[in-house]
Amino acid sequence: MCGIVGIVSSDDVNQQIYDSLLLLQHRGQDSTGIATMENTIFHIHKAKGQVNTAYRTRDMRNLIGKIGLGHVRYATKGSAESVEEAQPFYVNAPYGIVLIHNGNLTNTRDLEKQLFNIDKRHTNSSSDTEMLLNVFATELQDQIHNQELEPDIIFDAVKSLHKRIQGSYASIALISGHGLLAFRDPFGIRPLVIGKRLSSKTKKEEWMVASESLVLENNDYQVVRDVEPGEAIFINLNGEFFSKQCSENPILCPCAFEYVYLARPDSIMNGISVYKARLKMGDYLSETIKETIKSGDVDVVMPIPDSSRPAAMQVARQLGIEYREGFFKNRYVGRTFIMPGQQKRKKSVRQKLNAMSTEFKNKNVLIVDDSIVRGTTSKEIVQMAKDAGANKVFFTSAAPPVRFPHVYGINMPNRDELIAHDRTIREIADQLEIDNLVYQSVENLCKSIIGGTSIKDLEMSCFTGKYVTGTVNREYLNWVENVYKS
Repeated sequence: MCGIVGIVSSDDVNQQIYDSLLLLQHRGQDSTGIATMENTIFHIHKAKGQVNTAYRTRDMRNLIGKIGLGHVRYATKGSAESVEEAQPFYVNAPYGIVLIHNGNLTNTRDLEKQLFNIDKRHTNSSSDTEMLLNVFATELQDQIHNQELEPDIIFDAVKSLHKRIQGSYASIALISGHGLLAFRDPFGIRPLVIGKRLSSKTKKEEWMVASESLVLENNDYQVVRDVEPGEAIFINLNGEFFSKQCSENPILCPCAFEYVYLARPDSIMNGISVYKARLKMGDYLSETIKETIKSGDVDVVMPIPDSSRPAAMQVARQLGIEYREGFFKNRYVGRTFIMPGQQKRKKSVRQKLNAMSTEFKNKNVLIVDDSIVRGTTSKEIVQMAKDAGANKVFFTSAAPPVRFPHVYGINMPNRDELIAHDRTIREIADQLEIDNLVYQSVENLCKSIIGGTSIKDLEMSCFTGKYVTGTVNREYLNWVENVYKS
């Protein structure tokens, strides 16, 4: 999971991109990068860490140009510690291209061989984004045939790319001297939203493409629509917009975990409000809680801030139980789920949250969290509640049990790290040392997100073990577990 943004403007875009990346910081905290284009020259700055510490004044002054892109990274492939694997990546031919990518490619072993043996291209990292860039560059080179670069040529290259690439990818690229390209995988697993506005100076249309709608709205862009699964859009230097469906069989299957945890609640993606989806998760979860826990056994309902708050409010409302805020969040600690390494996640929980004893003492507390992945955070939270004086601790998850690896851009590659893998709910409750545990059902999560919409399916592999691309098998999952450590 990463956050991406691309802008075509009438003014220099460096500040706009910087501001946008601050809004996307929740999607990745390992590293960040910005690239701008001045005529045919790229200006690029990449650094480890968060946005507010990665760019100095001199860096921003060097990022000249009215078209550009930016990235915040949460490592799912390659090293989180290496600035060399921060995005964007660059190739000098054809034309010169820089590219950023949110997602995860699942056929990197084949691509590595193809790029070396057939395409004769060299990649200098283990990043699948660099592979994606080189595949696109190869396909674009094959389409040119000494012609002027027209949008249809670019779209044909994306069409060929779709045939070679497997996995999830929402991508934005700059082609030197020509414009900005954005495209999305044929299943639309990772989000990508288009916005536009009129320049106050030139009255020309300015464009933004970003992972979440809140970025567009905060920069005064009107949300136009989502990039469709399999679609590519191209915006030239004059702000002219072109689009084409580049996949033969596109099917929209957005990632359910975006709505459970990853996205900000004030975003709308694929036409679905994240906030409203989380409210519905609480409504459906309360139905299951009624079947499992006697209402008289619970004194208060408490969320784990922040992503579970909408669900917790609805649980309290539907159950007729008092809603209280018992955990105080330190906002200067990163999101624990996306921190690399189990020990770092465990250590940061108590730095991130503090339990207020006045809200817990001698009470039976029903805690609502958005999900339970490894169980590290949940177990620490339960212990904090007990240390603060809770009489009984009940724990609920607005998402179903996470039983299977996620290979489409979320760092869950190892089954053995998932607390729900090969365990019953009672066994999970015993592991977490809680009095009772209630999970959302897969069916109710699906209804919470896409109920009443035209979307037919979601990417829910970590809950169901069904991988929507149809190309993920047991051999691949075993390989992933052996190679990648979360």
